[in-house]
Formats: sequence, structure tokens, C-alpha cells
Amino acid sequence: MAPLAGDGRAVRGRPGPPAASARAAGDGAGPRSCQTGPVPGGALLTDLYELNMAASYLELGMTAPATFSCFVRRMPPGRGYTVAAGLEDVLAYLETLAFGEDELAALERLGYPPRSLERFARLRFTGEVLAAPEGTILGENEPLLEITAPLPEAQLVETFVLNQLTYQSAVASKAARCRVAAAGLIDLVEFGLRRAHGAEAGMAASRAAAIAGFVATSNVAAATTYGVRAAGTMAHAYVEAFESELEAFLAFGAEYPERATFLVDTYDTLEGVGHAAEAIRRLGLAKQAAIRIDSGDLAALAAAARRRLDEEDLASVRIFASGNLDEHAIAALVAAGAPVDAAGVGTRLATSADAPFLESVYKLVAYAGRPVAKRSSGKASLPGAKQVYRSPGCRDLLALRDELPAGEGRPLLEPVMRGGRRLAPAASPVASVQLARERFEADLAELAPEVARIESPEPLVPRLSAELRALTETVWRRPGSDEALPA
Repeated sequence: MAPLAGDGRAVRGRPGPPAASARAAGDGAGPRSCQTGPVPGGALLTDLYELNMAASYLELGMTAPATFSCFVRRMPPGRGYTVAAGLEDVLAYLETLAFGEDELAALERLGYPPRSLERFARLRFTGEVLAAPEGTILGENEPLLEITAPLPEAQLVETFVLNQLTYQSAVASKAARCRVAAAGLIDLVEFGLRRAHGAEAGMAASRAAAIAGFVATSNVAAATTYGVRAAGTMAHAYVEAFESELEAFLAFGAEYPERATFLVDTYDTLEGVGHAAEAIRRLGLAKQAAIRIDSGDLAALAAAARRRLDEEDLASVRIFASGNLDEHAIAALVAAGAPVDAAGVGTRLATSADAPFLESVYKLVAYAGRPVAKRSSGKASLPGAKQVYRSPGCRDLLALRDELPAGEGRPLLEPVMRGGRRLAPAASPVASVQLARERFEADLAELAPEVARIESPEPLVPRLSAELRALTETVWRRPGSDEALPA
């Protein structure tokens, strides 16, 4: 089935123009994200307690290597997996982390003594990062990334790491579920900018949707930056500005013959279909035109519209649906056999409406060569630096990083930073999306149906290796433990 763009033409495989790489930080505006735009606040974009702990560690000389693991503890209700996203922004932040004069002045006003300010002035991120590539599908307790660095550095970056990975992975996971629901029958366009929680979130949502295989976005800046197709039609205001619906369609089609998608539900939807059909015939746009239905019973209206268009010998005219769509509504359209060629998904995607956050955490798992773990009831963690090994079908084993379990598949976490610098040059925004999409498509093809399904999915839960299980039992046997090991 042909996809639908804002200009009425196929969108798959037609990337927009790439954007120039973002400039490096260092102009006094704080670190910049190479993927979703400027990061305001710089080193101060953190929680106060991170600064308190870092200052205390520095005062006490606690600068031995520490490993922190960032993972999703449990999947939100109704979700079986997480799609990793946000790593590029995290790496850009780590590479440029520094306290400038303005940041140090702010810390002085907060009461930090001169000796702490001197230490913060010298602080840079010098650690290493192992991470799952963006687009990787992950399960419960499987690290999105692990950071090993001197304790103050690794502690200080917690807030930003969680901020970026949590939101972007939540939206990428929502977009992935929409892809699954569409079943290859409906092409998806991201429409979320106007309802996203800020401009940075809007850009991140567009990027996350592109990673999950959406074919276009309404966000022109995102389309230009990430190399995806820009799509858009017209608003009801355009139709209302004319004396008649037909007049509006004729004007729009004459002005934009290659973008001839007519919004037909301003007044009476089926009358609108008739007016669109007349405009298409008059203007000779049968080969590239489309209609958009944005309200009402989308399945029934699409079926009626398809019949009317076919009767008018306009079988090539495509139908675009939108209006409060999510994976459940898309699945319902597919189940009903609705003749919808493409669909716009906006508010519920950009806000990850059913699961607006993930139970993501950033936990200390080792310090100065000593494995550590949180043991409190309901929030216990697993000690030690880790690796995830994946076998076909996304059957995963969570193991200690220094293990080499035989026959347990490929490792998911890859070294991406050492000594505070990337191990490979940062990919352009366009290339990073393309690579992440390829990883996502490969993992999605392997995902078990019971994990991928839209209704009542089973969470993806890894097995624990024997060595990890033994270490966990040892650490948890210390006084105060009342937590059972994961299955």
C-alpha cells in the first residue's frame, strides 16, 4: 500500500536534506546536544544533591573508579520492552561537561566553599561508557548504559543521563508499538510537536519516531535535521477562510499540485470527499492527490470515502487518517480492514500518554573494586558491572561483565567512550537515525510475539547468569536484606 506524504506522494525511501553537524560547545552557552538542540544550564542542569555528593566525595578523597548502571527496573503496564534512545545526547554532554565562570559563581552563591569551587573548576568527565546502541530493544534490568569513572564524575552526571534516556526511550517505545500495530499496512507520520512538552521534547519525539520507522514528520526542523520526509496538509482554518469547501480545495490544489492532500472533515466528511473528488478531477491530480480524515469514526468514514472515490474513478487517491491515534486505535483500524494508507500520530506519541515515564534508575553497582547493591524492599538492584548476551528470539542473559558465558549469543553493550572521549567520531544526526533504525528493525524482527503484542504483552525479562546470581546472593545476605532474587 502506498504511503502518504504531505505533498500527496510516496514518502518511504526519500530522505530530506541533511543538516550540518551541531557546533561544539564552549561558547559560554553550556554543553550542546548534537541531536536535539542546545542543552540549557550546562553543568548546573542537575539536581542539587548530585553536587552535594560530588563535593563531599572530592573533599574526602573518594575518587576511586565507580560503576553506575542505568536500566529500566520494570516495564510500565501494557508494555513488554524498551527501545533505547537518547545515547547520542548523553555522549555529547559527557564530552563537554565543565564548570565555567558563571556556573562557579552560581555554586558560590549556593554556599559551596572556595576549595569545592576549585575542584569543580578542574572537573571533567574522564570515564568510560558501555551502552546499548540506540534502537536496541531491551528488557527489565538490562542496562541502557553503564558508566565507569572516578566516583564524583560518575555521580554528577546521573540526572542528565536519566533525563535524556528516560524520555527518549519512552517515546521510542511508544512509536515502536505503533509500528507493530500498523502491521506493515499503514505508514505512520509523526505529528507531535504542538503537544510535546517543549521544543527540545518535540525534536526528541520526532527523532525517536524516526528511529522506530515512522516515514515522515510534520516537524520541519526535525525533518531537515534527521533526514526524514516533512509531511503536512492544511488546517480546518484554511477551509473556513474560503466561502466554500470546494473553493478552498481548488485554491490549495492549484497552489500545491504536488501537495494535494485535502482535509475533508471540516463540515460534513462525506460531502467533503465529494468536493475533494471534484477538485481532483478539475485539476487533473488523480495520480498524486489524497484526502485526510481527522475526526469521527475513522474506520467507517474511510470505508465510505474509499467507495466514493472508487465510484469517481479515483482509485489511486490515498486516504490519510489522524485524530487522537495511538497503537490501540491503529490496531483497531487494521482489525477493521479500514482502507487507510497512512496515519498521523501526535499527542499520544510525543507525550507517551499511557506511560509518560519509565521506571528508569541509575544505580551504583561497584566502587573501588567492591560490588555493591541496593537491598531495600521492592527496589533492590543487582551488583557488579554487567553485560547482556542476546540469542535469537531476543532470549537474553544478564551476566557480569567479566564473564564469558559460552554459547549465550552476542553482547549488546558496546564500548562507546573511554577517557572521556568517544571511541568513534560522532555520527551526523542523519546517520545516527539511520543506524538506530537499522538496529531497531533487526531487533523487532527477532522479538517474540508475546512480548511485541499490543494487548497484554509479556515483559522481556533476562535470565541471570550463575555468577551474577551467586554474587547477588552474597551481597544481599548482608544485614537488612529481605528481597527475593529475580526469577
